[in-house]
Amino acid sequence: MLNRPRQAVGLDIGTSRVRCVIGEPAEGGKMNIVGMGHAESKGLRSGIVTTTKAVVESISKAVEEAERVSGLEVEMATVNLSGEHLQGESKSGVVAVAGAGREISEDDVERAIESASAMQLPAGWEIVDRLPQEFIIDGQDGITEPIGMRGSRLEALVHVVSSPSAASQNIIKAVHKAGLEIEQMILEPLAASTGTLTDDDTEYGCALVNMGSEITSMMIFGRGAVQHTAVFPFGGMQFTKDIATGLRVSISDAEQIKRATGCVAGFLLSEEERKEVIEITPVGRSETRELSMEILCDILQPRAVELLQYIAQEVANSGQQISSGVILTGGSAAIRGMVEVAEQVFDAPTRVGYPRTDILGGLVDGLENPEWSVAVGLALTSMQSRMGSPADTGRSTGRKVAEWFENIRGKFK
Repeated sequence: MLNRPRQAVGLDIGTSRVRCVIGEPAEGGKMNIVGMGHAESKGLRSGIVTTTKAVVESISKAVEEAERVSGLEVEMATVNLSGEHLQGESKSGVVAVAGAGREISEDDVERAIESASAMQLPAGWEIVDRLPQEFIIDGQDGITEPIGMRGSRLEALVHVVSSPSAASQNIIKAVHKAGLEIEQMILEPLAASTGTLTDDDTEYGCALVNMGSEITSMMIFGRGAVQHTAVFPFGGMQFTKDIATGLRVSISDAEQIKRATGCVAGFLLSEEERKEVIEITPVGRSETRELSMEILCDILQPRAVELLQYIAQEVANSGQQISSGVILTGGSAAIRGMVEVAEQVFDAPTRVGYPRTDILGGLVDGLENPEWSVAVGLALTSMQSRMGSPADTGRSTGRKVAEWFENIRGKFK
C-alpha cells in the first residue's frame, strides 16, 4: 500500500462501536477524509476494557476497513480517552516571573501550569489533561497569549482532568496489541468538540453533550476554553433496555426498533403516525404482534426527560453561562425528538452536533452523523499535531497559545 506520512488517523473506541477515520491535510487548514471504517465493539463496558482480546479484534476490524477504503496502511492513531470516572476541576497557580527583564517566557508558563496542577489524587489515579483557560498578569485577566509580555506575577487558570490510570493503560495495551502506535490520547468530549463546535460556541458559552452507549460526557465551554467537565453513567443503552423490557423483545431487536422508529417527543407525532404500527416478535415466541408508534414513544419519552434533567442540573450547578446553547452529539443525539425535548429541559437553544463539513472534504457523505463526531475530532487533532499548528477546528482557545502548548503538552503527561 502507498503510505503517505502526513495522514491523520482518529480511532474512536466506544462501548458499542469502534470507528476509524483517516484524513489528509487540504488547503485552508481543512482535512480531506480518505478512509473510514467501523466495527461492533466488544470487550468494553462504560469505556473500560473488560476483555483485551475482544477489544483488539474490534479495533483491527475497524482499522482494516478504513485501510481498504483509503489504500493506506495505518501505523499510528490518535485515540479517545473516556470512562465514567473522569473528573474535571478548575484550578489556579501563581509564580513569580523569572525571565530576563520580567518578560514572560515559555518556562514561566510551564511553571504556572504545573503550579495550578499540583493536587492530591487518590491512589491509582493520574492527571490525564491540563487545559489552560486563561492567564492573569499582575492582576490583568483574560490573557490567552502571555509569552513575551512583561510582568512580575503570572497566574494560570487551568482545567485539570484526572482518571484512574488503569483505564488508559488498558486501552493503550489493546491498541498496541492491534499493531498500532498511539500518537496521543484525547478526552472524548474534547475530541467531539473539535469536530463539531464553532468559535462562537466556545467563546460565548455552550454545553457539548456526547451521548454514548453506556456513558454520556459533557464539557461546558466559555471564553474559548473548557470551564467544566462531567460524566454520567448512562447513555443510549438505557433506551434500548426500556424497549426490550417494555415490549419483551431481545436487546438486538430493541436496538433496531430504537434506531428505525424511535421517537422521544410525542408532540412531534402526527395523528397518522400515532396510529402507525410496527411488527415485533417477543422473545421466545414465533408469532408477531403489532405495536403503535404512540406506545413506543410513551416508553421512550419519560426516560429522555429523566436523563436530560440530570445533565441540565449539572449545568445549573456549574454556574456557567451557555448563551450558545446545547450541542448534542454521539449516537443517541440522532433519536427523533431528542433536540426538541432537550430544548425544553435546558431552556436553551439546542442542536445536533454533526461533524463540521465546512472544514472537511473528501469522503464526507458517510460521516454526516453525530456518531462520527469523536472519530472526526480525533483525526482533526492528529492533523493539527502533524502540521505543527492547529487548523481552524472551531475551538478558539487562542491559536498561538495552542501552538506552544502543543509543544509542551508532552512534558506534563
